[in-house]
Amino acid sequence: MSAPSPSSLSEFLRWLTTQTGFPRHRLPATAERVLLAAVAAAEEEAGEKARERYLVKTRDPARDSALRAHALRRSQVHFKCDNSAKV
Repeated sequence: MSAPSPSSLSEFLRWLTTQTGFPRHRLPATAERVLLAAVAAAEEEAGEKARERYLVKTRDPARDSALRAHALRRSQVHFKCDNSAKV
């Protein structure tokens, strides 16, 4: 498990200060531990989402090859319209 980033800890402390008056009034130790575990879990989820974002495969070699072959076939085809044919 990675350590939470300083920004998430500062946001948590700001929330704790505004909601409970943290330095003057402390929560029970178990409640503080639960809140810190929640912050760590949220940070870990955010890290996993960031890692998943880079696992997306943007290039598909088979699709790229098929598109190149299709473009090559289209460039080799020449349609001639010859209206000089008499019936």
